[in-house]
Amino acid sequence: MFHTLSGGLVPAIYWKSSRFANPGGIPVSGNDAAALVPARPIGESFWEIAMPVKVINERFNNTLLGTWKAVDRVSVSLLRVAIGVVFVWFGALKLTGDTPVAQLVANTMPFLPKDVFVPALGVFEVLLGVALLVGRRLDLVVILLVMHLAGTFLVLVVTPETAFSHHNPLMLTMVGEFVVKNVVLIAAGVVVATKQARAR
Repeated sequence: MFHTLSGGLVPAIYWKSSRFANPGGIPVSGNDAAALVPARPIGESFWEIAMPVKVINERFNNTLLGTWKAVDRVSVSLLRVAIGVVFVWFGALKLTGDTPVAQLVANTMPFLPKDVFVPALGVFEVLLGVALLVGRRLDLVVILLVMHLAGTFLVLVVTPETAFSHHNPLMLTMVGEFVVKNVVLIAAGVVVATKQARAR
């Protein structure tokens, strides 16, 4: 497509953008001025819509990335504190005799007196939770945490009838779910310990 100027034919693409209108200061007047109206090439309307969407998408992604970077700086500390609070809480319930799992815990160690074993376990859990909250020597603390949580899986071996429905290892009871979820706590503890080791 061409526009007709006084001096001849000029390609319309030369006049597409107002940034290039009248390049070189070509004097125009009269009907020639109409030829300087920017042309709208095929697809320009699409880019007028697409470009703002692209900018918005980039800004959203940058904001999201910045948010997760900020969260990453405190995520492991939040995980450590959360585990610590849970252990202090559960341990305190064992100390006060209000834990609903006292009999379950006692059944895993039937050769130990319930009145001694359950409170002692509560003391251990409270100390473990406090150590996690303090955040010192987490490498050793997490080893104790993993050993303790691994011990909870004795329920699956010693009293399988309480953990599995109809003796099916894939059909967990409420007790079975309570025990198996400790896999997540073990993994979380490992993350906390390895993060501290990298920070040294």
